[in-house]
Amino acid sequence: MAVRASIASRLNLPAGRLARREALVGVLLVMPWFVGFLVFLLGPMLVSVYLSFTDWDLLTPAKFVGLKNYRKMIFEDPLIKQALKVTTIYAFSAVPLRVVGGLLLAVLLNQNIKLKSFIRTVFYLPSVVSGVAVAMLWLWIFNSDFGLLNLILNLFGISGPAWLSDTRYVLAAFVIMSLWGVGGSMVIYLAGLQGVPTDLYEAAEVDGANSLTRFWYITLPMISPVIFFNLVMSIIAALQIFNQAYIMTQGGPQNASMFMMLYLYFNAFEYFKMGYASALAWLIFFYILALTLLVFRSSSHWVFYTGSVRGK
Repeated sequence: MAVRASIASRLNLPAGRLARREALVGVLLVMPWFVGFLVFLLGPMLVSVYLSFTDWDLLTPAKFVGLKNYRKMIFEDPLIKQALKVTTIYAFSAVPLRVVGGLLLAVLLNQNIKLKSFIRTVFYLPSVVSGVAVAMLWLWIFNSDFGLLNLILNLFGISGPAWLSDTRYVLAAFVIMSLWGVGGSMVIYLAGLQGVPTDLYEAAEVDGANSLTRFWYITLPMISPVIFFNLVMSIIAALQIFNQAYIMTQGGPQNASMFMMLYLYFNAFEYFKMGYASALAWLIFFYILALTLLVFRSSSHWVFYTGSVRGK
């Protein structure tokens, strides 16, 4: 208040008028974000709620059908179960690999090694490459006739499978490909690791703790908020996988890679069932919300913050 009064006196303005001017400036600065939020996020979400209760083919006016889309989604559409199954298996396979892989990579690159900055850059670069370019690259890697992966397997006398055209291996191929972007989480882990106080390691070393003990009882608890963040973001990303499946398999073979987002796209822009696609979008939203809330609920048991007890 004293600072505001001083500024007001220098500008020859009443303190109340200065406060109103500051509030107006604040509103004007926030307005672009607020308008963008209404137009590009909240608005489309509200429209999609309405469309989920309609039958709309993008060409004729939407026709209100009540709960028909949701009833079809729950009781009549067999591909829903397949899409949920594929998406869930992928998420529960890829997310732990990304979280653990990024952490181990960060721990290794946090050591005093030669060319450390260069190696970090090499591992991080794939995470900023366009999703379409990555899909085209992995199409070649997984090619059953001249793909790089099968050529490497042949060097060890192993006959590589048809990764993208065999129902037994196509999902495993997507899980392997998910490790391509592990450098993104690695960078976040590195920031967390460098924030761990060195005196904790020195005290533990004086007490005779070995490297594994220090990692388990100091490093992991201290960076658990970072692990929590990467876990939540990885779950959200895994449940929304689309680009790779659309470019590489189109949901095949035999719907073995029919992810939820891909099935939503087909209904919206190939089958012109925009109302049904909107209902699918809300199914995905609540599925992501449920898993995210479970992770948040469990965080009190394993996420530790400075000055807190058991994450509280």
